[in-house]
Amino acid sequence: MSDLLDPSGADESFDWPGHAGQVHVRLFRGAPRKKANETLVVFFHPGGFVVDDTEASDPCLRVLADACEINILAPCYPLAPERPFPAAVEDAHAVLTQAVRHRTKLGWKGTHLFVGGVEAGGNLAAVSALVCRDRQGPELAGQILVTPMLDANLHCPSMRCAADENATRKLARDVERSYRLYLPNPADRLHPYASPLHASRLGNLPPTLIVHTEGDPFSDEGRAYAEKLLQAGNEVAQITLPPPEDILDNKERCSLAADDPCVTAMRQFLIDNQ
Repeated sequence: MSDLLDPSGADESFDWPGHAGQVHVRLFRGAPRKKANETLVVFFHPGGFVVDDTEASDPCLRVLADACEINILAPCYPLAPERPFPAAVEDAHAVLTQAVRHRTKLGWKGTHLFVGGVEAGGNLAAVSALVCRDRQGPELAGQILVTPMLDANLHCPSMRCAADENATRKLARDVERSYRLYLPNPADRLHPYASPLHASRLGNLPPTLIVHTEGDPFSDEGRAYAEKLLQAGNEVAQITLPPPEDILDNKERCSLAADDPCVTAMRQFLIDNQ
């Protein structure tokens, strides 16, 4: 495991073994350094499974780490089409497993492990919760899904509406293209590890915070997933944010996560689930 200076704003960078190669991860320290912290959040970046959008997420993660006084671990997961589904899913689970193994290095007691993410990263966070349940570990304390991509079939009303409107048609097409590259086998679009919204088994999952935004094409996916999680007996909290100036930009999506009331909701969610 190598330690590097990282110009992104992260405090440290590591290369950890993944499912089929090395995974680069960045650690943002916001917790007091005097003692090991109770909480660690593994946060997955946006980019539609096809773009390394760490530049958009790094400033957001720096703000979240400082505001919530926690350490955040951010993996650079594999991208399609070079490494399509399920490569990112497998490496996400590998990072969670490595985090527990290297908890001392991360300044973490190994107690409360959360997953989170924006857009495609929100998908991987939701999927990671399913995988950890199915593989009996690592145990998660909660999941934070910010405007998540949860339906590879793009059937929710807000996405269908986006496909029909001039202002958002390109976004809908870009999302469809991303899923096509990420899921070259059409049958995988219904796999629960690709489309959590279509999972038939949603019981025994950790508490969930879902953030959606008015006017966002992904908003109905988040609401529908929240309802299914509640019906399956899980704890779910939701917040709806007003529409930003440009919801089509991933940098803007990440900025949502770094602004109140989102930061306040995340901080409270982390406290409530320790």
